[in-house]
Amino acid sequence: MQVNSSEPLSIQVIAAALAAPERFSIELLDSCESTSTLLLDRAQQDAPSGSAIVCERQTAGRGRRGRSWLSAPGDSLTFSLLWRFAAGLPPPAGLSLATGVAVARALEGAGAAGVRLKWPNDILADGAKLGGILIETVTAGGRHIAVIGLGLNVRLPRDIAEAVDVRAGALENVMPCAPSRNLLLAALLNALAAMLDEFERAGFGAFAAEWASRHAHAGQVVRILADGAQTVEGRCVGVDADGALLLDTATGIRRIVSGDVSLRPA
Repeated sequence: MQVNSSEPLSIQVIAAALAAPERFSIELLDSCESTSTLLLDRAQQDAPSGSAIVCERQTAGRGRRGRSWLSAPGDSLTFSLLWRFAAGLPPPAGLSLATGVAVARALEGAGAAGVRLKWPNDILADGAKLGGILIETVTAGGRHIAVIGLGLNVRLPRDIAEAVDVRAGALENVMPCAPSRNLLLAALLNALAAMLDEFERAGFGAFAAEWASRHAHAGQVVRILADGAQTVEGRCVGVDADGALLLDTATGIRRIVSGDVSLRPA
């Protein structure tokens, strides 16, 4: 999978590496506000499941809790995927964690070493953040629709590393050399499609054990910083069937729900 790092994104190259190219409709953009915002709008306009938008530069890219996502053209891989779940299925609880498992599988398959997952949506290696996941859902026609946003650092320019408030990493640091973004995107889409098929059949339970084996903070004492609420401290003891984090605290097991908290080592 290793090629010249300056290789431009190409729908033809990506499609040739997909296991089932007919399941996807891929659009490449030089610039947009947010790939996820575009797909959320298109979800209401009957965009098909498997629609994916890949963008070199997002002017309003975002992560969880309104955080900005910074990236440089050619140095990152930023895309969103729209997926329509079958009618009658419950809300996709735990989808962010299952997506993390799929991303870890794809990265390790491409040669990345030591990929770990930080609850609920960060991709780590050697303690540094390689990227993040943002899941947004809407309902239309009795069906749940998910837009899965993913941003990964392929390389990390110094100016971006200095501008973020977390320890950031890049794939080039955990792989033999910087990967082909085209082949990496195809691998990620293949892994996401396989995960989503299994998720529809069995929910997050099918991925819980593997997620736990990759949990970056398993068994560690952490603080949960809730929006406008008190700090909760406890030892990570796992996640439940819906993907909520379970903390062993001084007052017993606390269930922390995705979307309301951030996680920091104590």
